[in-house]
Amino acid sequence: MFPDTRRGVNAKDEMLMQIFQERTTPLNEKGLGLILSHSSLPDSDLPRSLVVNPSMNGLPSDRPGTLEKALKLNLAHRVYGTFAEIGAGQEIANWFFRAGGASGTVAKSMSAYDMTFSDEIYGKSARYVSRQRMVAMLDHEYQIVNERLAAKRGENTTFFALANTVRARGFRDTKEECHGWMGLRFQTEPQGPFHDIQMHVRLLDVTNQRQSEALGILGVNLIYGAFHLRENLPTFLRSLMDELSRRRVEIDMIDFTGPSFSSPVFQDRLVALELVRSDLADAALFGADGEILQASDVLYKKSVFLSRGTFDPITRLNLDMLDQGRKAFAEDFGVEAEGHMEICEITMHNLLCMDDCSVEYDNFLARASVLQSLGKNVLISKYAEFHRLSAFLARHTQQPVGIVLGLPLFEELFNERWYTDLEGGLLEAFGRLFRNKVRLYVYPAGDPMTGKVRTAAQARVSADQQHLLNYLLDTSSVHIIKDGLEDCLFHSSASVRKMILDGDERWKTLVPELVLNQGPWAQLK
Repeated sequence: MFPDTRRGVNAKDEMLMQIFQERTTPLNEKGLGLILSHSSLPDSDLPRSLVVNPSMNGLPSDRPGTLEKALKLNLAHRVYGTFAEIGAGQEIANWFFRAGGASGTVAKSMSAYDMTFSDEIYGKSARYVSRQRMVAMLDHEYQIVNERLAAKRGENTTFFALANTVRARGFRDTKEECHGWMGLRFQTEPQGPFHDIQMHVRLLDVTNQRQSEALGILGVNLIYGAFHLRENLPTFLRSLMDELSRRRVEIDMIDFTGPSFSSPVFQDRLVALELVRSDLADAALFGADGEILQASDVLYKKSVFLSRGTFDPITRLNLDMLDQGRKAFAEDFGVEAEGHMEICEITMHNLLCMDDCSVEYDNFLARASVLQSLGKNVLISKYAEFHRLSAFLARHTQQPVGIVLGLPLFEELFNERWYTDLEGGLLEAFGRLFRNKVRLYVYPAGDPMTGKVRTAAQARVSADQQHLLNYLLDTSSVHIIKDGLEDCLFHSSASVRKMILDGDERWKTLVPELVLNQGPWAQLK
């Protein structure tokens, strides 16, 4: 953290602060009022009545506003670096120029917008709006600022490089997603090692001007948070959305590296959890190795095979469901299914309701670790409805998508109470679910009342819905998996959990050996 920014302020800075204090800043997007900014004071001394910086949930925040953040950094005279921005103007650097005293922060601001110029500076890239391009920009710009300025002012300056490459709304736009990569490489102390914060952003505004504005605010929040709020992950993440809302921006991936982020709280999987829980994203994806993945990169032009479940614990039935569904998916789509990405999805609804998630986090990580040990990628999502999950996948790939699920969950899809927010109700939900190359693979279930096994053909739906079920089966939108593990069909993950609570040793026969040797279940052997 930096010391009081009032120290060492010269006459010019005093004049800049006086001018800034006379400026007004809109209270929020709806123009609820105007407030005075008092940048000459440290955060702790700012009058709460004058600091009304809306957070993303609409409640006042005691953090300074965007322009004030920029001025505080400008007047600190210890944060100095370069801005390299491609695709949405130079909106981040612009905030520092507008605040005044930008010479205290901005060493260089540039935009290699032309691809030829960009290639000459940063090297060729397969995709220009990609993490690869953003990292190349950070490497180049940070090296230059260090080489050219370390001897002159390295003893009392923390250097940084801010880079973004963005696909914003165009003049003649298509249906392509508006998104981008933003990264900050920075020192936390003079002559110290560098740290990286890299994130992927979705821009949700409908105009280029609004998207550029949102990107600029986000960039200022990132720089300010990195230097002032990095010690507390939830606080840092929430601060990224100061003066923004989820209607405008989604941050669906963020990665921290460097000595200051060595704490377990910055572990990739916990960061992914916190992104979703803090409502910065609806979903987060990480790979079998624990690395946070960006869906637009890893799902690009790839088919997807996904399983939904609690996996608490993962059972032999879960694994057989995956195996049989995967085989059916390959048979249905042939060449198109080759090289598909396999994902196990866990919903976060119970986690979102908790103030203290430490226990739930441990439970989640235990489940995720088993899945990763089995070579599975894990998706954390807030999507209760299948059509929202389908829409998420459709944003990133137009290739076939297969979703395997058990019969009880399939029957729940016909429960109309889930679709009261849709004007078209159940029919609209199914239309959204199957609008692309999406196919459901329904695994059979044992009926404890009759002792018989039922398939999707015997799904229990209302008489009015039977025609819809027949249509889905006739058009192969729903694929029936006829056979399952006979000794497991009458036992779900929920019934296995009940056995564990009841001390029923039979649960050990229903889970793979890996579960018995890993996580909290190993202690129950």
